[in-house]
Amino acid sequence: MRHNKAINHLGRKSGHRKAMLANMASSLIQHKRITTTLAKAKALKMYMEPLITKSKEDTTHSRRIVFSYLKNKEAIKELFGTIAPKISDRPGGYLRVLHSGFRKGDAADMALVEFVDFNEAALEAASKKEEKKATRRSRAKKAAAAKEEAPEAQETKAEEE
Repeated sequence: MRHNKAINHLGRKSGHRKAMLANMASSLIQHKRITTTLAKAKALKMYMEPLITKSKEDTTHSRRIVFSYLKNKEAIKELFGTIAPKISDRPGGYLRVLHSGFRKGDAADMALVEFVDFNEAALEAASKKEEKKATRRSRAKKAAAAKEEAPEAQETKAEEE
């Protein structure tokens, strides 16, 4: 039985797995999005979410805890300086995993991992949706009908007097 064995070992020994996840996390922090296999993307999401939560509180202790995982000063600086302020109001779910098809050589399921608040295209699309609502009716026909009704309404008022 596989009770209490939720971690995906990814076919690697623990030292190799920890180093790989730390390197992938550093790359994700520096580039804001990376492409990898689906299994690694899911493992990376589980690895990164607690670290991003710790980065919300910018103290020496939290920096040292995150550094013990990532071991990359530039990534720590980027995480605490750029990413943490932007996601400070989000209560979790900092990363997005998007399926991107299959790899050509071995047909491995590929995925794109990105920060939710750093996808500029998605943020622009969301703001455009809120600004203007689309209609299926033609506004020109509606305006022409309003102009035709206005003179008729004035004529009926004049006849009543």
